[in-house]
Amino acid sequence: MIATVIVSMLCFQLLCFGGLFLLIGARLQSKKMGMDAFATGSFLLGVAYLLQLLEGPGWSFTSVVNHTLTLCVPAAYWVGGIRFFGRPVSLWRPLFGLALAYTMLQLVVQWFGGTAARYALLSGMSALAFLAMAVTVGYGVKTFAKDLRVEMTLFALVIGGLCVFNTVKFLNLLAGGLPALDMDRGFQMAFYIYMSFLGTVMAPSIIWLILRRLTDELRATAAHDPLTQLLNRRGLVDGLEAHFRSRTAGPAHLLMLDIDHFKRINDAHGHKAGDAALRAVADMVRGALRQGDLACRAGGEEFVVVLFDADTQGAWGVAERLRVAIENHAVPRDGALDPLRCTVTIGVSLPFSTAEGLDIALQQADAALYRGKAGGRNRVENATADTDSALATSLPEGSAAVA
Repeated sequence: MIATVIVSMLCFQLLCFGGLFLLIGARLQSKKMGMDAFATGSFLLGVAYLLQLLEGPGWSFTSVVNHTLTLCVPAAYWVGGIRFFGRPVSLWRPLFGLALAYTMLQLVVQWFGGTAARYALLSGMSALAFLAMAVTVGYGVKTFAKDLRVEMTLFALVIGGLCVFNTVKFLNLLAGGLPALDMDRGFQMAFYIYMSFLGTVMAPSIIWLILRRLTDELRATAAHDPLTQLLNRRGLVDGLEAHFRSRTAGPAHLLMLDIDHFKRINDAHGHKAGDAALRAVADMVRGALRQGDLACRAGGEEFVVVLFDADTQGAWGVAERLRVAIENHAVPRDGALDPLRCTVTIGVSLPFSTAEGLDIALQQADAALYRGKAGGRNRVENATADTDSALATSLPEGSAAVA
């Protein structure tokens, strides 16, 4: 009787959470983050438990449908997890294929092995499915889900528990037959309590992951330039502060890049061509970075790169290679046969060792950049402690951005 109450409550929970996932997915519109798949899994399991309540263990059409729905649940949740991490995976065609194949397999096993063998088949297949899910989640902790390490580890443990329960049920069915499925037996009671626990905590956990992912995306959007996807000033400052919080952080150099004669590009070829040039330069900058370095679009045609743990000669070398790469890069233009080419002038700051040193480094690189433009453009200039410090204080604000 107690087990029946637990399963009834679990059935109600699953159906309610399935509806909740659908509502959340509808609010997320085009980027559902797997909510439709999670809703499908919850509905399938809720209906499966409802069928189990209506008819106990045995051979019937209802039982076959129950088993098919139950085995489709981990597949639906697996698809939801993959979609949550932004990988497009089909849901309905694989589910229909799995349902058809497993229904046919049930009929074969029932014909040759009987009802107990068919129930053992479900437990064994479920154990394998949850094992595969646990391994996938564990792999994700080290690869595509590093930012959710704690949450994914807990999910792997919970899913591993389902694998263990289904393995024990499989062994009990092989040893004791259908009586092992008596709902009031100790093992079955423990299994339903565990499932009720999952039904209570799993849905809020998924909602928490959705909220965290949305919050992270909003934070990332606020820290990046929408055109080039490089950091903006806010993102650059946050990155510097995070780097210099480390006790082992070494000095950094700042490069300031400015596209030469950018106004002429816009005037001669249009703003679309100008945007294409900005994106091309951003891609070249991004490709020149080492792991941990920062790149920022400071505004207009101006870019800032921060190189960590590099000496002055190394910073100049990176700047020169970047200048040459941009000079030799052809930017394709929509509707035009001839590509667009542009050059950049780059100023390199003196080394600095704190996030508070950013403003001084910007002034130094700005002064060196101004000197490079005055010297003919398409060149790299290093800051000098005396000349550029004095020049930086005398420059009008935004002078380095002059085309």
